[in-house]
Amino acid sequence: MSIYRVIDKLEAYVKEGVWLPFSYRVLSEERLVEFIEKMRASLPEEVERARQIAKEKDRVLREAQERAQSIVAEAANEHESLVDTSVIVKQARTTAEIILREAEEKAAKIREGADAYAAQVLSDLHARLSTALGSVEKGQAALNAERKRQAPPAPAEKARSVAEDTAKLESIEV
Repeated sequence: MSIYRVIDKLEAYVKEGVWLPFSYRVLSEERLVEFIEKMRASLPEEVERARQIAKEKDRVLREAQERAQSIVAEAANEHESLVDTSVIVKQARTTAEIILREAEEKAAKIREGADAYAAQVLSDLHARLSTALGSVEKGQAALNAERKRQAPPAPAEKARSVAEDTAKLESIEV
């Protein structure tokens, strides 16, 4: 039986007691002892229930604290992971930008080298072709002069042709 119920019954018994002058009441000692014994009997039950509730409260608080610590630790790990990911992404972007810039610089240097090489080759080719063209023109002139000599020229043309041939032959380098 609940301690509160026993107290309520004791209170009701006291109110039902016989009145004496000067606000005294007559109550049965036996009945009072019975209520006291019931109170003693229910008190350990109430105390045990209170102790269990306090113990349960402590357990619930401990579990709540452990869960809160777990959530905080998990959030810290997630935060650290996100920060690490963010740092890794920033580092990757920076590295990619550096590699791209270096590749562009190397490509520009290679283009400059290729352009310089092509200009040198073309210049050498121009010089060789100019020399070859000069030799070809001199050879053609010599052949033309030889043909004119073999054909009987007119007297005025013959004199002019001989003078031209001589000038051409003098200009040929051997």
